[in-house]
Amino acid sequence: MPLPPLSVLDLAPIAEGATPADALRNSLDLARHVEGWGYKRFWLAEHHNAAGIASAATAVVIAHVAAGTQTIRVGAGGIMLPNHSPLVIAEQFGTLASLHPGRIDLGLGRAPGTDQLTVRALRRDAASADTFPQDVVELQYFLADPRPGQAVQATPGAGTHVPLWILGSSLFGAQLAAILGLPYAFASHFAPEALTAALEAYRSGFQPSRQLGEPYAMVGANVIVADDDDTARRLFTSVQQSFTNIQRGRRGRLPRPIDDIEAYWTAEEKERASTMLRCSFVGSPQTVRAELDRFAAETQADELIVAAAIHDHHARLRSYELLAHLFREQQ
Repeated sequence: MPLPPLSVLDLAPIAEGATPADALRNSLDLARHVEGWGYKRFWLAEHHNAAGIASAATAVVIAHVAAGTQTIRVGAGGIMLPNHSPLVIAEQFGTLASLHPGRIDLGLGRAPGTDQLTVRALRRDAASADTFPQDVVELQYFLADPRPGQAVQATPGAGTHVPLWILGSSLFGAQLAAILGLPYAFASHFAPEALTAALEAYRSGFQPSRQLGEPYAMVGANVIVADDDDTARRLFTSVQQSFTNIQRGRRGRLPRPIDDIEAYWTAEEKERASTMLRCSFVGSPQTVRAELDRFAAETQADELIVAAAIHDHHARLRSYELLAHLFREQQ
């Protein structure tokens, strides 16, 4: 079956031996390339106190990428709304939409995107995630056309109707997206366990809204493509090391690839990391195409959003280029 439209999830990875400035330059360079290769959107994600991720100030990085590109949609995958007031996010993304009309997406997550100590440093109440549904509705209110006599308005923001997405890795986000009639993006690139159940809950419970008439589900995957399987598998060891290091309580920069991942992790670490990375497709173009065909058929995804945490920037560009060629071959 034809592959659905392809998009990019970029965490602005800071590779070992590089700096945050290098990561941000590489993100813009990647966005410019994938725009030319036909990708639909380029999303960045909010993470805090993460030594290997340069997109903490997500709206600022989105502005950087949108200003350096021309047509690709740029957005948040996502903003962790419990860390912010809806009014401030409406102002930030209303500003982005005013600068780049018709090109800005706003994906919203309920998790804090960090640890509890950092949540306190963000001056947020850990219980603020409990009001996520109400905060989403409040954000919609601030981005909608202002009402007569509305005392508090987002300027910029009011009337921009920035399209909202709900992000999630559980049934909660799927059910909320369905009730609100919003598009839904599932984080199967690191939390695939509830993928099938969440998509079913979203599609079966969907209620049309002013923004969206029919359910629209985007599914995340790690995809690393190289000229041959062995090269791709070696590149993927950077991701495998990162997920192993998280289990060890060592969050650092994106590691260099290694020749023997089996010597790096224990059997238990391998099992846990491999479970989280189950929606990963690694290999030559022929290998990856067969696996993506199966994945697209199983999920019936309306769109695939692809993460590729590759240490070498040129190899990362090559991976997205080869994947784009697969997509174009079916046209």
